[in-house]
Amino acid sequence: MEVVNNFFETFSSLLWGWPMIILLLGTHIFLTIRLRFPQRKIFLAIKLSVSKDKNATGDVSQFGALSTALAATIGTGNIVGVATAIALGGPGAVLWCWLTGVFGISTKYAEGLLSIKYRQKTAKGKMLGGPMYALEKGLGWKWMGVLFAIFTAIAAFGIGNTVQANAIATLAQNTYHISPVVSGCIICGLTAAVLLGGVKSIAKVCEILVPFMAILYVLGCIYILFVNGHYVWPAVKMICSSAFTTKSIVGGTAGTTVMMAARYGIARGLFSNESGLGSAPIVAAAAQTRNPVRQALVSSTGTFWDTVVICALTGLVVVSSILAYPDIDYTNGATLTNQAFCKIPYIGAPLLTFGLLTFAFSTILGWSYYGERAIEYLSGKKLMYAYRIVYIVAVFIGSIANLAVVWNIADCMNALMAIPNLISLLLLNGIIVHETRKYLWRNNLDKDMEE
Repeated sequence: MEVVNNFFETFSSLLWGWPMIILLLGTHIFLTIRLRFPQRKIFLAIKLSVSKDKNATGDVSQFGALSTALAATIGTGNIVGVATAIALGGPGAVLWCWLTGVFGISTKYAEGLLSIKYRQKTAKGKMLGGPMYALEKGLGWKWMGVLFAIFTAIAAFGIGNTVQANAIATLAQNTYHISPVVSGCIICGLTAAVLLGGVKSIAKVCEILVPFMAILYVLGCIYILFVNGHYVWPAVKMICSSAFTTKSIVGGTAGTTVMMAARYGIARGLFSNESGLGSAPIVAAAAQTRNPVRQALVSSTGTFWDTVVICALTGLVVVSSILAYPDIDYTNGATLTNQAFCKIPYIGAPLLTFGLLTFAFSTILGWSYYGERAIEYLSGKKLMYAYRIVYIVAVFIGSIANLAVVWNIADCMNALMAIPNLISLLLLNGIIVHETRKYLWRNNLDKDMEE
């Protein structure tokens, strides 16, 4: 097992090195310029996300599709991952993470557009879509669509399932002394109750859970920043200056280079918002929308909420807490978040616990949908229900198992998902521009999609 773990650890480091980061960030910037900065339409996009497109075809509402995508995207990485980036890359990593989110809005927009453009309706009227369909129908590369679906189906068991279940069980054991077996049974039961109801059940739960957990977490972070009020502005200045200069965190000897800040900040942003990964457009294809651009705009808000808002607030909380409490060990990413939040009386520890529990559980739900659609693309409905049962069982296994090798395998699968998805985005950028010109630039957002 150690040999297998070492192999995937090395392979993961290779896949997620500078070439991948440059490819992803380069795609973000290219699409931002090519699409004339769709970020400026973010408030329109937010308005559309909470509006019902009553006459449109689809399986779930636009908000339901967005909530399911956010459920999968907003995970423990928004809390622990940001602190890890700060520990490894310094406070400047927060700014690079945020900038990655800003530019990533364009990529999430493009993914959502292609998912609607190339989605297909089943005999029962259900909508199916995602990068595998864009690769097959847009580029004629079914073989690459098959590869993407295989990587997605495998990745769902890692970062979307066992890893999240393990995070919940570990937190419950360390905080409340609950046995991982008990936690595993509870998580497994809750997951089964939601998943067996299909996409509509998942979307309904996510429509309630995601706004509730996100709003409560954001309000909690704002409260902590109020408590740390004297250190918030110094934290902002440190984050900005450290992103472009060598800067120690609290005046000690530990320093970080600009390259390290950029490396870990960009990587954390990419992992967090999943722009370019190809996962979110799978559920975007199920949305009730009258044309591709409406859902593309709605999808783009996912990156805005995930990185531009939640990751930025987490980063400010952690850096301001480091400045406010010099005894915090800022070199250990695994414990930095816990130390920073628990320094705040009354609300700090409960907020962290609530955030980790709900963020992790919602990720399990969101990724279950991605995995099922990938299996359906590969084999129709023949294996989908079996996959669902195995997915539920894996939740329990993840709660009680050692997951070092699973983490590394999941990282590899995520990178292998991103490569064919990015190829489709870059090669089909002309289609994306054409649809954007047709519906957005010419003010035809209310126009129905031509069959």
